[in-house]
Amino acid sequence: MRKVLAYLKSYAVWIAVCVALLFAQAMCDLSLPNLMSEIVNVGVMQSGIQDSAPKAISEDGMKLMKTFLSDGDRRQVEESYTLVSAGDPAYTADYPESESRNIYVLNDDAPPLGGAFGRAAMTLMNFMRESAGQGGQQAGDAGSSSLTEGLEEIDFAPLYAMQPQLDQMPSEAFDSARETASAMDESMLDQVGVVMVRQFYNELGVDTDAMRSSYIWITGLKMLALTLAGALATILVGLLAARIGAGIARSLRHDVFSRVESFANAEFDRFSTASLITRTTNDVTQVQMLFTMGIRMICYAPIMGVGGIVMAVGKSVSMTWIIALGVLVLIGLVTVIFSIAMPKFKMVQKLVDKLNLVTRESLSGIMVIRAFGTQEFEENRFDRANTDLTRVNLFVNRVMVFMMPAMMFVMNAISLLIMWVGAHQIEASSMQVGDMMAFMQYAMQIIMSFLMIAMMFIIVPRAAVSADRIAEVLATEPSIRDPERPQSLAGRAQGRVEFRHVSFRYGHAEDDVLHDITFAAEPGQTTAFIGSTGSGKSTLVNLIPRFYDVTEGEILIDGVNIKDLSQHELHELIGYVPQKGVLFSGDIASNLRYGRPEASEEELNKAAEIAQAADFIAAAEGGMHNEIAQGGGNVSGGQKQRLSIARALVKRSPIYIFDDSFSALDFKTDAALRRALKENTGASTVLLVAQRVSTIMNAEQIVVLDEGRVAGIGTHEKLLKTCETYREIAQSQLTKEELE
Repeated sequence: MRKVLAYLKSYAVWIAVCVALLFAQAMCDLSLPNLMSEIVNVGVMQSGIQDSAPKAISEDGMKLMKTFLSDGDRRQVEESYTLVSAGDPAYTADYPESESRNIYVLNDDAPPLGGAFGRAAMTLMNFMRESAGQGGQQAGDAGSSSLTEGLEEIDFAPLYAMQPQLDQMPSEAFDSARETASAMDESMLDQVGVVMVRQFYNELGVDTDAMRSSYIWITGLKMLALTLAGALATILVGLLAARIGAGIARSLRHDVFSRVESFANAEFDRFSTASLITRTTNDVTQVQMLFTMGIRMICYAPIMGVGGIVMAVGKSVSMTWIIALGVLVLIGLVTVIFSIAMPKFKMVQKLVDKLNLVTRESLSGIMVIRAFGTQEFEENRFDRANTDLTRVNLFVNRVMVFMMPAMMFVMNAISLLIMWVGAHQIEASSMQVGDMMAFMQYAMQIIMSFLMIAMMFIIVPRAAVSADRIAEVLATEPSIRDPERPQSLAGRAQGRVEFRHVSFRYGHAEDDVLHDITFAAEPGQTTAFIGSTGSGKSTLVNLIPRFYDVTEGEILIDGVNIKDLSQHELHELIGYVPQKGVLFSGDIASNLRYGRPEASEEELNKAAEIAQAADFIAAAEGGMHNEIAQGGGNVSGGQKQRLSIARALVKRSPIYIFDDSFSALDFKTDAALRRALKENTGASTVLLVAQRVSTIMNAEQIVVLDEGRVAGIGTHEKLLKTCETYREIAQSQLTKEELE
């Protein structure tokens, strides 16, 4: 996984931009519940009045409040307000009643008054209760609704009329009521102060309904702006995350494909073709999904979780235990689900490999399957692989499907618990309705952040398995590598190939398949290889382009060990025709130019003529531009071999290797092709593997292999006399007259 994560380095700047945008989005989302709380608390409950100290108060109202203020609060209030005479035009528009009465106006530079007016209002209420003989009901025991209801119904006229009597009363007469007010919760005093302020504003003719509407509209517009900003951040993060994920996937596919291209046959023996296809496609897609979704969720969820906890604690410390309980339940739930599902995630990709393998084999061998009538067997084989994958996927999905309703149950249970506890706190005047609603939303945001993390637990394990499979390919060093300081044959390659005491064995095999092979193939000559099936002919010629490296001995081209040449230069020296002709999708011309893109039409026609392919190319509808289907499916085996031979000839290499490339040709075409090759390969070294003696009998040198050992080297005539193995092969294929 670490090797794959290294691909994030090239996108560090964009990831930082994504994190910044996610932080901004989280701040927007976290601010919305707080603004909603303010709409309920301030806009609805407090008529848009935000402070518990009035910005303006009548002279009579100030006298009344001073009566119930403590000495410290009174001094602070006196320093904060200025008396304005009736009819001052600067204030009549905002406070219509100031036209006929003096008012006190809050100074612009006045310090916060805290709960001074709230304590004074509460002291007034307590004093009135005591005076009415209701002192047995403590203010602290009364609900906020009953308190505010009393203030909302208060009539200032009788109180103002009582002002002379109140002024005559000693300060100690208010101590009991003042102490009870001071002992109350600060938030409750603020609520009482705000209701009192609204009454003072009504007295001055202020339109408090307009204040309420204005506050709600302004706060609502703020919420709309934050919502739009959050949506914009979400869109930008989604765009950037998608580009980052796609870019990483592109780089991974490129690097995996490049690494696979550098693999020798030994590495292909380790990784099956189906597995490499799965790793390049499905596994890369899983990693891409992780980065695309993970950049958002992995960064956003912690910000929302931590921010939600901070904001929730700010609303109510006493209810934070509810969030802690919900988080603990969620963590336990995710842990259990993760422990059950994780082992199955590791199985899924292997089962996908198996399904791809069965599918690929069935499609590649469809003609053989039909010929042997084994369609039912292959269907059952595919069904077993498909059923195994489906069963594991269903198990994982069922486990994960259980998680969502469980999460929703926890979320609803937490909401219900918050409402139950919050209702009691609202009744006790220790919390406002808007704060409870905001706390509930913050709780949901916190739980949703853990839900996002839980979703990542679904994606991360499978992506981690896929990333490890990709990293396994990337970490596999090719067994055949270029030398640090390669030699070069540029401009002087003759094409002489020499084997010196070469031995070879596959992988971890116990025995060699080639033993002490020594011979030289000269330029301008044809060196042929023949032997029984499994004698090592193809293995021997595959050592020359370093598809495998020799176990012992050395192979030289023009006196230079092929291990001292770069693989690119070595392959440039060789025109290779494999045992099984391989064509690529495109047209005939693009296939013939595969090894030499700059080849002219004339050169293509010449190579096709030598390979005995000119006739069927000319007969094709598009000639050289006739389309070749995937894998050459629209040409016969013999045509495919001839096009492969023509492709090698277009390259004009000093060395040609034909690995049993004439097996699909009839004798007439075989003979004509060999004659044309002899006439046109010039000074090139021709290495030819064949099963038919008639194909190689005119070669200047024939190497006979028997169980990986050289049984004889020489011409056709010489070997008939000196090599028993060759004579047996010849006698099995040629008539007595042909042997003589």
